[in-house]
Amino acid sequence: MMKIRFSLLLLSSMLLLFGGVGCRKEQAPAESAPTEGTQQEAPAADPLAGWQPRFDPAGAEFTYILSNVDHPAIEGIAVGYHIRDKVWERSNGRLYVDFRPMAQLGGERDVLNKLKLGAVHGMLCSSVAAVNVTDRLGIVNLPFVIDSFDKLEKFRRTPELFKPFSEAALDQGIMVVDFTGYGPYGWATKTPVRSLADARRVNFRVAQAPVNVDIYRAWGLKFTVLPWPDVPQALQTGVIDGLDHTPIVCSITRKFDYAKYFTRLDYAQGLYIHLMNKRWLDRLPADLQTILLTTIEEESARARSLTREQQEREIAAAKQQGIEFFELAPADRQQLMDRTAPVYQQWGDKIGREYLEKVRAALAD
Repeated sequence: MMKIRFSLLLLSSMLLLFGGVGCRKEQAPAESAPTEGTQQEAPAADPLAGWQPRFDPAGAEFTYILSNVDHPAIEGIAVGYHIRDKVWERSNGRLYVDFRPMAQLGGERDVLNKLKLGAVHGMLCSSVAAVNVTDRLGIVNLPFVIDSFDKLEKFRRTPELFKPFSEAALDQGIMVVDFTGYGPYGWATKTPVRSLADARRVNFRVAQAPVNVDIYRAWGLKFTVLPWPDVPQALQTGVIDGLDHTPIVCSITRKFDYAKYFTRLDYAQGLYIHLMNKRWLDRLPADLQTILLTTIEEESARARSLTREQQEREIAAAKQQGIEFFELAPADRQQLMDRTAPVYQQWGDKIGREYLEKVRAALAD
């Protein structure tokens, strides 16, 4: 009897062991897309719970996988969900835009590689990261070129300016479809920066992009290149004293918890550039291509308009929380503009000197 019981116990243990291993093998990797048609109930703490579709995408013939690393509380990111819903409606459920914000598919450099391979079909790429695709996309990061909402809109609506930009990465199989934004750049700092003299005492965090490094070298300011996830700890520990970014992002991502001052430079517009794998698009039926591209254009324009409003709302909210805002004196601002000349020279060779001068002339104040 004891032998029988022992045998049964051993058999049960083996079944549990191999059954458990089998279940683990069937689990999809964290980055894989969910099975079409399945909608698991999001946990209460899920920051994207309120963005779930009100339709079942199970019947879609085609899926457009669209990635981004930021939070849809930013209007320039929420556009992904608006595109999703409008495309679903216009295509009568044939095309599903599977939008994955908040780095669900990886960081920007990782996703850029996936985009080139076609594992990801589209990406709302930050303008500072997009320059790693091709130098010409760096034109939007150059100081005092596209430095206002009005100039940004003129750049987008003028074919001879936007077309060379949109075709800049075609040799890599990537097309620039459109862009949204996250507002104009300035300095969030732990101490007040009312002048260039104040700025020279600050160690600024800049993005991992060559054009930003060249800008701060030309300006003669101290800087440290840091990945975005490292910024909160770096601010708290004093590794950096300031941050090169926009009021919208600093407010929504709570960087104002550590940096209580903001100097409005408005030297460049922060963009989310909508990159798309051209080979994937070419395989899509012509009518769905039209629906997708038209919807992206319409919703991107709407998002840019909403970003203007969000900029004012976030600045007002920050001021209510005690954040102080400053502007440089005209003489200091002019000094920054004068110091940018070597950057125009250096990046003119990379972007295309004739194209850069055409954009600067068309958008000159």
